[in-house]
Amino acid sequence: MTEPADRWRDPAFVAAAHQWIHDQLDRTVEPVVEIEQTHVTDWSTVMRVRTRFGVKWFKANDETMRHEGAVTAFLAPRSGERVPRPSALDPDTGWMLWVDMSPRLREVIAEERTLVRWLDVLEAYARIQIACEDEVEELLALGLPDCRLATLPGQYADLLTTLTDPDPRLPGPDAIGELCARLASYGIRETVQHDDLHDGQVFVPFGHAHILDWGDACVSHPFFTLAVTLEGVISWGVDDVEDSEDLEPYLAAYLGPYVAHTGRDLAELREAARLAMRLGWVCRAINGALPQDPERTHVRLKMFLDGKP
Repeated sequence: MTEPADRWRDPAFVAAAHQWIHDQLDRTVEPVVEIEQTHVTDWSTVMRVRTRFGVKWFKANDETMRHEGAVTAFLAPRSGERVPRPSALDPDTGWMLWVDMSPRLREVIAEERTLVRWLDVLEAYARIQIACEDEVEELLALGLPDCRLATLPGQYADLLTTLTDPDPRLPGPDAIGELCARLASYGIRETVQHDDLHDGQVFVPFGHAHILDWGDACVSHPFFTLAVTLEGVISWGVDDVEDSEDLEPYLAAYLGPYVAHTGRDLAELREAARLAMRLGWVCRAINGALPQDPERTHVRLKMFLDGKP
């Protein structure tokens, strides 16, 4: 049986991608020297493009994430220079090129032995979300999934029907609806949400953090992002030890722009954030569900129940 990832290794696709890359770059001052396919998953592939004057990266996504390039281009001018604009983008295929943004935050953390750079990333990311509060319809039109609070209970109900051997502790859709109503009562506006913001998605060229890989992004409650980023990544610290890092400074860094923007008290926003961290795992389970990888969905739902994998 053909595996989903085989589409990216198919000679016809590779030849077409190479031709597109050459078309974008050979006519400029950056003629292509070498192209190497460095990364293949079921849903996307990445190629390293060495030109005469440096390195660029090519990315192609499947239909579920084809919107990534357009969304990235949309966010770039609203990001305070924290989201790089693709240097080339095909609106039909979603293929894109961007300049090399190395190193990743992951490598920087391993060298510096501290997570302190996350404070700047989280503050900048919150500002991107705030800047897009009035752009929800445009983001949905670009293809971002709708995971707003009003949609979540129904999507959760649909997800439950796909599970084999579900955890008996999982509540029904009505309980999820009650949690969504509680979170909505805080009045935080829904906006773009990365939904997979970890240290492999943040790049730090010249010490200035940039956020890439918006393929998993959705429109949702902004604080849902804290599930993956705080509980799933930062809490594990430098040495990947569970609960080894105090989350409060990072939560405060993220919420700082919302305090200024909403005029709400930090303590009140912390309450909303803690509720959102639980529901954020429901959003991630729904938005990131892969039929070929049901175990990942079970882990995310366990995070919703226990805050631990």
